Amino acid sequence: MSLAVVQGVLPLIGLLLLREIVDAVVAGVTAPDKGAAFATVAWWVAAAALVGLANAVARSTALLVSETHALVVTDHMSDLIHAKSIVVDLAYYEDSRYYDVLHRAQQEAPYRPTRMVGDLMLAGQSLVTLVGVVGVLFAIHWSVGLVIAAAALPSAWVRLRHSSRLYEWQRRRTVAERRSWYLHWLLTDGGHAKEVRVFGLGEALRAWYRDLRRELRAERLGIARRRAVADLGSQAVATAAVFGTFAYIAWRAVQGLITLGDLMMYYQALQTGLGALQGLLGAMAGLCEHDLFLTSYREFMALEPRVAEPARPVVAPRPLARGIAFEDVSFRYPDDGRPVLEHVDLTIRPGEVTALVGPNGSGKTTLVKLLCRLYDPRDGRVTRDGVDLREIATADLRRDIGVVFQDFARYELTARENIWLGDVARERGDAAVERAARQAGAHELIAGLPGGYDTMLGTWFEEGHELSIGEWQKVALARAFVRDADVLVFDEPASALDPLAERDLFARLRELARGRAVVLVSHRFSTVRDADAIHIVDAGRVVESGSHDELVARGGVYAAMYEVQARGYREGRGV
Repeated sequence: MSLAVVQGVLPLIGLLLLREIVDAVVAGVTAPDKGAAFATVAWWVAAAALVGLANAVARSTALLVSETHALVVTDHMSDLIHAKSIVVDLAYYEDSRYYDVLHRAQQEAPYRPTRMVGDLMLAGQSLVTLVGVVGVLFAIHWSVGLVIAAAALPSAWVRLRHSSRLYEWQRRRTVAERRSWYLHWLLTDGGHAKEVRVFGLGEALRAWYRDLRRELRAERLGIARRRAVADLGSQAVATAAVFGTFAYIAWRAVQGLITLGDLMMYYQALQTGLGALQGLLGAMAGLCEHDLFLTSYREFMALEPRVAEPARPVVAPRPLARGIAFEDVSFRYPDDGRPVLEHVDLTIRPGEVTALVGPNGSGKTTLVKLLCRLYDPRDGRVTRDGVDLREIATADLRRDIGVVFQDFARYELTARENIWLGDVARERGDAAVERAARQAGAHELIAGLPGGYDTMLGTWFEEGHELSIGEWQKVALARAFVRDADVLVFDEPASALDPLAERDLFARLRELARGRAVVLVSHRFSTVRDADAIHIVDAGRVVESGSHDELVARGGVYAAMYEVQARGYREGRGV
């Protein structure tokens, strides 16, 4: 703020020095001693030069401070958004309205606070200058201040009106803006590159993007045109006010009521005063504008987790003794009236491999989400050794769960970091990373890479090495194994593995099941037939449970499904 005061005072000093320079020049024209007269002029010019230099130093310093502040604040706001984004529930990420709110927050939050600080600085600087200029102008006539105010107000009103229109437009067109971003991503993302080329989608997507951007651009330019017309009107009013007042000052100079130096000072004071008042009102309008647009950021930060933390958390029982139990669990996703699970009862015991089998959409993955407490059941409860998961702190609960989802993440990081992310509490060089890779059958693969465990995976960064989907899956398995968890969950763990690798993986899982509870989610019976307990999930219900031999002997749903797949393999179709 001290910089704002200095920058506000220096123009006032400049005005006074300008008057002295002009008056000294006028006096020197008729002075008999031209050398002495010029010495006086030179002294005032030197003083003005020092003020100009001081103004340049203050401006450069303010620019450096502003840029430093902008970088710090932008990074801080991004950090706050990141912090919020990792604590909101998975439910938000499965709701398109969340992405609208997130898009608006990401669009405005990183730079609006910086501009608010800039406008506060401008308001302070303009106010200091304005107070001094008003004192100068009041020497002419008290009404000059009113004229300056009348000249500055229309511009501030135009800015406020434009901000309101732009904000409403952005909220209304958020979905269209996000869709254009999505089309841009499809055209530039490596994950879609193969299909875009094979199906010849490039030109169609480009045309779709261009049409959407053209529509959005036309609407945005319409708002900009209306502002330009209003701005022209406000500037016409300001120009008429300034030069009308200047004509009055010139008349007083002609009448000999003020000196030529006064004339120049008052003219500059008019310009400076109008600029200061416009700066002050513009800064105030800017603060209102930024606050309006930060509504989206506040809306995002106000999101509350739906999976509530317990008021008095219970320590999760360790080691797992009786197991994870689903007790009469029913569930439906938020804003979806269709039941996904209905009255489910099953137990996942330590030391056993438990398989969840069923068609797509039957509710298998939803059971995993409830086990990880990514959601809470609508009815019934999920317990760990008899303790309701809702009574355990989520971080404490999830620390004992290792998961490989069907859509597992592929991190564009080194092989070591890809595995280490499974347990970031460890040191990156911990021997557990290599041990987990061996357990997942990924060690030989990684050891054969150009840089071994320090090889960058993926193609986003320099010297990156791309893996096949099956190789990526082994790395994801290692990421789950490195976690010292007593519950391991694998959603379609063999979907990208060949039959030999699949058998090898199950042998490893059987080894890992000693003292742990292992859950397999799959529709491939070759993956689950050796599980200790198999639960058939269909339309949100557990319709059969037992071992493979028991279920085949029962001749029910499992037996029929197994026979279909077995026949496919016998006939060479590999169902």
